[in-house]
Amino acid sequence: MTLIARAAAPVGRALFWGSTKYTLHPRSIFPITTRSYSKMLQGCVLKKTFLNNETPSIGVWQTLPGQNVSRVLARAGVDWVMVDCEHGNIDDAAMHEAVPAIASCGVSPLVRIPDMQGWMIKRALDAGAHGILIPLLRSVEEAKKIVSAAKFPPQGQRGLGSPFAMERFNPIPTMTEYLQQANDSLLTMVQIETQEALDAVEEIAAIPGIDVLFIGPFDLGNNIGHPILDGVMKPELEQAIDRILEATNKAGKKCGFFATSGEQAKIYADKGFHMISAALDTTLLQASLGVSLSAARGQQAPKVGGRY
Repeated sequence: MTLIARAAAPVGRALFWGSTKYTLHPRSIFPITTRSYSKMLQGCVLKKTFLNNETPSIGVWQTLPGQNVSRVLARAGVDWVMVDCEHGNIDDAAMHEAVPAIASCGVSPLVRIPDMQGWMIKRALDAGAHGILIPLLRSVEEAKKIVSAAKFPPQGQRGLGSPFAMERFNPIPTMTEYLQQANDSLLTMVQIETQEALDAVEEIAAIPGIDVLFIGPFDLGNNIGHPILDGVMKPELEQAIDRILEATNKAGKKCGFFATSGEQAKIYADKGFHMISAALDTTLLQASLGVSLSAARGQQAPKVGGRY
């Protein structure tokens, strides 16, 4: 389905509240609806592309706050928008505004949280994020804790209670349906960007509940002693990236990459990466302004690419 078709799909707000009959399954403490629904929350565009092998999935990065910024990015023809609460100018309140704005356009809202603390994971998922990205992972033990924080019991320890999360899907599920389907629908993603995580990448990729290994090439290069300088990647960094992709494929998971341009995104798409960021709002704005101002002054346009 095209982006326009997804965005134009009717939104049945509160369609099931108050009208669904519940029965109690004899082997469960949770009420189960008598209606027949898919086991997946509907509207998880990125998850759907993975399941249908419609990769690479292309998305963009949001670092500037504002619902209108979120909508502009989401309507650009992407599968997902990553709301960056780690390095972006986006706090908890701005994240709660960005997630529904992106979802309303028929695109998956993803959130990169500032740290791997459990309460941060809960806040992003309770806002209705279709997936979370955890930066600077260092160990197998940390990865397992992240999965536990992101999953409802019995797979994890996530608490239930957000009145907002359900409205980020179409059709809107009841809280019971969200509880039953979230564990299999929402994506848990970790960034492989430290020497420790690289050393244990095969074990991390094999952990149940870890869906995506995402490469942050800048921090990865810094942490393995081969930083990206003036946009140049050293062979040792390229080898590390290849190792992560190989480990991910071997484990049957998905591998993501943060690219700084459309041209670079195409290179890594051809390498077999499943999820690629092709642009970042701030650098796009900087580059576009530079081109327009240079044209207005009769000057040669600067190299496009922002400050990366």
